[in-house]
Amino acid sequence: MDPKTPPVLALTGPVTPARVAGTADAVRALLAAGGGGVVVCDVSALGPPGLAAVELLARLQLAARRAGGRLRLRAPEPALRALLDLVGLPVEVEGETEQREPAPGVEIEVEPGEAAV
Repeated sequence: MDPKTPPVLALTGPVTPARVAGTADAVRALLAAGGGGVVVCDVSALGPPGLAAVELLARLQLAARRAGGRLRLRAPEPALRALLDLVGLPVEVEGETEQREPAPGVEIEVEPGEAAV
């Protein structure tokens, strides 16, 4: 596997509690196999967003972090993004810069007298 190309795990619905544990194992296995410490989860076929989907993504994110990696979502529906924001689950989305880091080449403007971040 190319270390620059992260592995992709396609998630499909419906989400059931039994699938959550197996999918977390798959994330850990993909991270152990390489891929630069990132697993991309394609959620385009996950189905209607609900709390089961939020629980799945939260557990996958936790499994990835415990394995020393991180999770990145591919093609989340706006409703799923809104639900994740509502419950306070920070997610990284493919093609977007992380919220903690400014985009490359962008300077942050600071008011006079304030410390630069």
